[in-house]
Amino acid sequence: MIALVMRSAAAARFASLSTDFGGSARSPALRTALSVAFCALLALLATATVEIIARDGLADVREFLTSPVRPGMTTVVMLTVLMLSLDAVLGRRFISALIVLPLVIVPAIVSNQKQHYLSDPLYPSDVLFGRQIMELLPVMVRDRPWTAVAMLVGIVLSATAIVIFWRFAWRNFPKLPRASRVRRLCVGLPVIAAFGSLMDYSQYSFIRDRLQVVPMMWDQKENYRSNGFILAFIFNIPMADVAAPVGFGTEALDAIPGRNYGYLSGPREKPDVIMLMSESFWDPTRLKTLSLSPDPMPTIRAEQSGYVFSPEFGGMTANVEFEALTGFSNAFLPYGSIPYQQYIRRDVPSLATFFRGEGYAARSLHPFSGWFWNRNEVYKDFGFEQFRSEETLPPMEKRGIFASDESLMKEIMNEADGMDRPFFFFGVTLQGHGPYEPNRYAHNTIDIKGNLNVADRATLGTYTQGVKEADDSLKMLMDWAEKRDRETIIVLWGDHLPPLGNVYMATGYMPDQVATRKASVSVMKQEHETPLVIWSNKKGSKKDVGTISPSLLPYHLLKFAGFEHPYYTGFLGRVQKKYRVIDRYQLIARDNAASPDWVLKPKNLDPLVRDYRYLQHDIMFGKAQTLERFFPQHAWLYAQGT
Repeated sequence: MIALVMRSAAAARFASLSTDFGGSARSPALRTALSVAFCALLALLATATVEIIARDGLADVREFLTSPVRPGMTTVVMLTVLMLSLDAVLGRRFISALIVLPLVIVPAIVSNQKQHYLSDPLYPSDVLFGRQIMELLPVMVRDRPWTAVAMLVGIVLSATAIVIFWRFAWRNFPKLPRASRVRRLCVGLPVIAAFGSLMDYSQYSFIRDRLQVVPMMWDQKENYRSNGFILAFIFNIPMADVAAPVGFGTEALDAIPGRNYGYLSGPREKPDVIMLMSESFWDPTRLKTLSLSPDPMPTIRAEQSGYVFSPEFGGMTANVEFEALTGFSNAFLPYGSIPYQQYIRRDVPSLATFFRGEGYAARSLHPFSGWFWNRNEVYKDFGFEQFRSEETLPPMEKRGIFASDESLMKEIMNEADGMDRPFFFFGVTLQGHGPYEPNRYAHNTIDIKGNLNVADRATLGTYTQGVKEADDSLKMLMDWAEKRDRETIIVLWGDHLPPLGNVYMATGYMPDQVATRKASVSVMKQEHETPLVIWSNKKGSKKDVGTISPSLLPYHLLKFAGFEHPYYTGFLGRVQKKYRVIDRYQLIARDNAASPDWVLKPKNLDPLVRDYRYLQHDIMFGKAQTLERFFPQHAWLYAQGT
């Protein structure tokens, strides 16, 4: 039937129209203008169609296409240039539409259906989870059988139509002269390369800045709503490729040495554990050209165990959190990736499942929206029994627009006092979050002396007052813990250095507003270290931890608490004996010797680091063959269906 339609008079008229439109105009300039206009019209219609499908309606589509913040028009121009360039490569006018339109519309349809069941839009990394998608298909068919039938019929008819239409177009669409093809490619390819700079959201892009396109990787739903399906999908492409490491396989996994700690029962009396990641907490007295009085963090300074080497700067809190809760490393993942957004799609062993396997209650608290960084879903996959977010916590006192650290500590103490069994609480504070606007606090109690302009002094004054209040809130929590009979362990560290703008440059602390990614060990530590406290109401502080990656926190915590574990103290114990920092740019050994660019030298990779990567890949992306051997508590909980 489709073939008959294609051979009909209407099809013939369309072919004639396309020939006249693109090929019969006497003026070459007019032919070019008409071709560009027609491709732009197709791009506009394609963009609008994709957004209507992806958003499941017309909501915000008009605003998206006409907004002065220009992701809509950027998408249209990008598709236009792409189609003009593909036409030049293939040698036929408008034939690129048969490639581009299905490539953008079909993923939008898939994304639409995914959001009906999993709430999230389609990510490029979803191709890594084909098994889960196949498991979802029966649910989709059972829940919406007629939709499933319609989709199947639509796929078959669309594929058939594309094949027939392609043959028809190749025979009938006007050819492009060689000179025209060369001109198009000379213009189109550099423009496409320029658009390519949009993809890496983690690097500054002059073009993206001028177009006012803002990747919102911390909130993928808003990212897709604001930037549109096509651009948001592109921003996520660099994170989709997580290839198996060279040599990875069953034999390599079986060869990883492990110790059986099954006979050990842990401490006689299990301590309560409170793990706190303090937003942007850092030591501002490190700005040596300034004098701060009084000390804004006396409690933490007195009890400090060492430093955490943050893999991030000024943001990307979730990546630090991922390492601290799992003992895995961002160093083995693509640069710019956010595991919470791209990769956590199934149950993953964490400290929550470890402690639950030991009979603990495991809860998480964060006084912000649960959708932020996808924590609602990730904490379930990590095995937390409960996540209390802004939506479920009681109203909290604010500092500026953010909940105060003191109010979160009070909620933790209140919840702990109601527990009748050992507990593991993981909390993420919010008060220290930037921007550090002037006058956030009624009165800044830290005097700052030194050469700073008014704006920078106001920024640092707000930040430093927040540090003082974070320190005060920790002291309040420790004073409460001192009165408890059960041993209570508190771990606190900063997730990354704060984004202080020009303050770093004005004080000579750093040459730029942001930290470097590649430098000597001393420079990297200066720009990535945050304070770490590991403290017990019975044993005091654990000292001389040094500078460690967040992924090594589970080792130090469980050792301090008196537990042994095949992975967290066994395998990570071997790692920490040799390395303090596992960063994607360099490994830092215990003697501070650096191994820069180690990821570029796979043949010379330390077998210990290689095994670390194998284990992580197996658990996150493989068949979890090492689960029972290295994560027995998680395997037991999984077998129980809990």
